[in-house]
Amino acid sequence: QVQLVESGGGLVQPGGSLRLSCKASGSIFSISTMGWYRQAPGKQRELVATVTSGGSTNYADSVKGRFTISGDFIKNTVYLQMNSLKPEDTAVHYCQAFVRTLFGRPRDYWGQGTQVTVSS
Repeated sequence: QVQLVESGGGLVQPGGSLRLSCKASGSIFSISTMGWYRQAPGKQRELVATVTSGGSTNYADSVKGRFTISGDFIKNTVYLQMNSLKPEDTAVHYCQAFVRTLFGRPRDYWGQGTQVTVSS
């Protein structure tokens, strides 16, 4: 089994910053990609950013220039630095990892989600 545990969400004013962290643990052989997705009320889950073990990153257009994703694939941890936050960033943010375990086929694993609320 693989578990992903997020931390760092909360309430912040517009223009503020937050840093999300997510650590994967369990029967992990390797992780090739980690990322962050978010889901606002009444909307579908959407990509925020991903990072590969090779260091390649991908961002949603809506967060480019404001958010920075980084990964430590030795510690199986991914971070999301969020700056210049806007009310439209309000959502539950989910950590994702594509994991090859000691048993079974590689697949996506998800965290439970952490709430980010941007409001004055």
